[in-house]
Amino acid sequence: MTSGPLNGDERPILVTGGAGFIGSNIAHRLAGEGHRVIVYDALVREGVKRNLEWLKANHGDRIDVRIADIRDEGAMTAAVLASQAVFHMAAQVAVTTSLVDPRADFAINIAGTLNVLEAARQSEAPPAVIFASTNKVYGDLADLTFDETANGYQPVDPLVNAYGISEARPLDFHTPYGCSKGAADQYVLDYARSYGIPGAVLRMSCIYGERQMGTEDQGWVAHFLIRALEGRSIDIYGDGHQVRDILEVSDAVDTYLALWRQIDQHSGRVFNLGGGPDNAVSLRTVLAEIEAIVGHPIDLRFGDWRAGDQRYFVADRRAADAALGLERPADWRSGLRRLAAWLSAERDLPLGTATQPAMKVAV
Repeated sequence: MTSGPLNGDERPILVTGGAGFIGSNIAHRLAGEGHRVIVYDALVREGVKRNLEWLKANHGDRIDVRIADIRDEGAMTAAVLASQAVFHMAAQVAVTTSLVDPRADFAINIAGTLNVLEAARQSEAPPAVIFASTNKVYGDLADLTFDETANGYQPVDPLVNAYGISEARPLDFHTPYGCSKGAADQYVLDYARSYGIPGAVLRMSCIYGERQMGTEDQGWVAHFLIRALEGRSIDIYGDGHQVRDILEVSDAVDTYLALWRQIDQHSGRVFNLGGGPDNAVSLRTVLAEIEAIVGHPIDLRFGDWRAGDQRYFVADRRAADAALGLERPADWRSGLRRLAAWLSAERDLPLGTATQPAMKVAV
């Protein structure tokens, strides 16, 4: 894949939320290719300071750290005006948090994105803006009918079952988080249309991999592995048969960079991004694989479905694969084992050894 300046542009590349999970992986890839990278992050999420230290240790002066909030219009404008491209990853990322504090969710996800776009509009040479959206913009998919199989819910519709959810699916915002991310998604597309800002959107399914500090509210694959490595029980909301197409972060980074490098052809477009049908697995299937990795059973506790949760989401990859020339994504089992090995080393938790006994929970 091409490295070095794009079209001779020597300006740095801005990654908002650049110390976060996907952001730090994008920054690492770009800096490794020789780009200067502005890592813009408020450092409020647990574990991201460690990611920032890792970036600095690996890339030194190629990493320009800006510790600031995307709601800070002045700081955000200065960073955007200095940059040739913006990977806009910074966000309020949890549905649960949005339900508790919808005003903050609005201010971060909508007003923060508008700060990025307005700064780009002020630039004499507007940077490309690649926005991290979410599959939550499609709502709960309640109109679809599902069969329950050994690997979770599967759509009865043969086309959806074969390929997943395409970009033609109508938008249907649920929860404040769905509304804020969906609105920001549409602002990026409209700024491309109305103002000629070179912008595009990736609506992501479940991304997992190294540098993910998973919690119960966000980053469930890493969260499950962390709890299992620690020998602790895991809470499941719903019945565990819900299906997601999980995608290793290196494949997600490939997609982000390919879209940026081809932004002249794809400005104003949106693509769904996930592991696709080959990597579509139920939560229970993933948990069974984690049990095999850690070498002991996992105790599960089941609770009510959470607001806006989808029984099924698999991204139809055909549009992105064809437009961007993407390679087949990594198999989820091998990716899961790589993440387990990284988490084991990062947290000093030997694989196959629980650090404390799990509580037995009746389900």
